[in-house]
Amino acid sequence: MEVILQEDVPNLGVTGDVVKVRDGYARNYLLPRGLAVEANRRNVRILEHQKRMAAAKREREQRHAQALSERLAAVTVVIKARAGEEERLFGSVTNLDIEKALTAQGIAIDRRKILLAEPIKQLGTYTVPVQLSGGVRGNVTVQVVRDA
Repeated sequence: MEVILQEDVPNLGVTGDVVKVRDGYARNYLLPRGLAVEANRRNVRILEHQKRMAAAKREREQRHAQALSERLAAVTVVIKARAGEEERLFGSVTNLDIEKALTAQGIAIDRRKILLAEPIKQLGTYTVPVQLSGGVRGNVTVQVVRDA
């Protein structure tokens, strides 16, 4: 019997796969638990439609992430911080500070998406990578200046 998997099943396949299994395994295990549905014409058409919709959604998210990446490249975030001698900060600038500065400029990005290897502890200009959805990475320019 051929079935369409609705969930990932170990040693069998992942969601959306059409697999051939023994009738008893399908009738007694997969179908009652909702792990699979029978692979008839109607269900195969529904699966193909769902795959097309998922691909369209991924494409939309990809375009949105690319547009956001271009917008981030054009933005320079200025963060004021107290600094001592040799331009060392008394504290540090973290991804949370960068998130707040971006939000103030109207760009909402989760702080976990800002890939700051270690906190910034010196005055200067830095390029910080930002992981966007769909595998797209953008860069934002962060300028740390002395607070008067």
